[in-house]
Amino acid sequence: MKLLLVSATEFEIMPLLAHLKRNFKNKENKRFFSKDIDIHILVTGVGPIHTTFALATILAQHSFDLVVNLGIAGAFNRNLELGQVFQVVNDRFADVGIEEANGDFTDLFEMQLMDWNEMPYINGKLYAPSTENKFLPQATSITVSKVHGTQESIDKISKKYPADLESMEGAAVFYACLQHKIDCLQIRSISNYVEPRNKDNWTISLAIDNLNQVAVDLIGAIVG
Repeated sequence: MKLLLVSATEFEIMPLLAHLKRNFKNKENKRFFSKDIDIHILVTGVGPIHTTFALATILAQHSFDLVVNLGIAGAFNRNLELGQVFQVVNDRFADVGIEEANGDFTDLFEMQLMDWNEMPYINGKLYAPSTENKFLPQATSITVSKVHGTQESIDKISKKYPADLESMEGAAVFYACLQHKIDCLQIRSISNYVEPRNKDNWTISLAIDNLNQVAVDLIGAIVG
C-alpha cells in the first residue's frame, strides 16, 4: 500500500514520526517503508490555501492508495470530550463568501456563484471519499481560515453551519482527494472547545498523544 499522511504541522505528528523512524526504513526525508507499505509524510503548513497547494503538488507527482489527514481540532459540541479522537465524515468551507452590510455572511452557494451539488460538493458539503474504513467515532466539521474566538462569531457560525468540530485544513484535504478520486480519512483529536479564546483551557498534549496513538494503530492494522 502507498499511504500519504498529511498534517498541517510537524508538531502535531511528532510521536508518529518517532515511531516510524524506529520501526521502518527511511528511504528519504519523510518517507518510510517496509515490504507491505510505502509511507509518505506531507506537512502542508497551516490553513486551507497552504494545504490545497501542497496536496495538489504531491498528488500530481505520485499516486496513493489512501490519504490520511491527521490533526487537532476545536469542538463546538460540548458533549465530546477533550482529547477524544474522531473520524470526520463530512466537512465544508465555512468562510468563503461575503460579509453583508448587516454583518451576516453569505457563501458562494447562496450567492449562486457555485451550484450546491457541483462536483465534488453535495448540498455544499464535502463527504469523506472513503466510506469503508469507519473505525472511530464519527463527527462533522467545518474548515476556516480564521478560527473563531469571540462568542458573537461562534454563535453566528454555529447557527449557520452546525458541526461538531472546526479545523483549518480538513475540507481542503477532502476537496483535493475527491477531485483526484483517492480514498481519504480525516482523523481529528479535540484540543479545545470553541469558545472565547483562552489557551489555558486547551489540552494540546493530550490531543496529540491520542491522535498519534490512533495513527500508529492504523498503520499497524494496515501492515498486519
